[in-house]
Amino acid sequence: MTEDAVPVLMYHAVATAPRDATRALSVTPEAFAEQMAVIGDLGLTPVDTATLAAGWRSGRPLPARPVLITFDDGYEGVHRHALPVLAKHGFTASLFVSTAWIKGPYDDGGALDTMLDWDQIRELADHGVEIGGHSHTHPQLDTLDEDRLRFELRRCRRIVADELGTPPVSFAYPYGYSSRRVRVAVRETGFAQALAVGNALARRRQGPYALRRVTVRRSTGAEQFERLVEGRAVARGFARDRALTKGYAMVRRARQVGKAIRSRV
Repeated sequence: MTEDAVPVLMYHAVATAPRDATRALSVTPEAFAEQMAVIGDLGLTPVDTATLAAGWRSGRPLPARPVLITFDDGYEGVHRHALPVLAKHGFTASLFVSTAWIKGPYDDGGALDTMLDWDQIRELADHGVEIGGHSHTHPQLDTLDEDRLRFELRRCRRIVADELGTPPVSFAYPYGYSSRRVRVAVRETGFAQALAVGNALARRRQGPYALRRVTVRRSTGAEQFERLVEGRAVARGFARDRALTKGYAMVRRARQVGKAIRSRV
């Protein structure tokens, strides 16, 4: 693994007893602590999304053996369980929040599990966790019309800026889905970089708005996790995931075409 091939780990909930909707993409607090210990033992250097993208954009060298630790959606266990472990190791991370799911004045009740509130998010930021955007209501952005797409991006960025005092510069696509139109809108909204999924190592040539991540889930064992962070056998380990993703993408595109045709009739 080189500086131009970086593992970007995608977490969601860190919970002992997650709801069914988030169970598969959750990890236990014990597993998360063990995984962070592996990162420390291997001598990897966690950086946040903004640092990785800025380094690749400018050509400045990154720290030795970089790795990214990212969390999507904004589940409460990131504060309760993950933050103490990150602080213990002195690790940074990136948290991407869906602002309508966060407890507080913008909450629309659509969250899948127990979520963070804005005080907890501010505490995470105070401890060096980068706070990024993940849309407002967590839709599949590439299925939205232009007005709704722009609303989702602008609303999310404005709320984070109002709550934290600074606008977010990094974004993660809900479900990992994007398109050229979505990536352009993300850039024009003011985000400097964005993460997809792809279950592959992030590389400079992917461009700042399509950086790939690897999924850490409840079934990720210790040996598999070590392979992920060392960049070994990532392609083979996620072959089934990529096949399913491609198949579902074809179904979604067919649905979109059908919807467009019906709207013109």
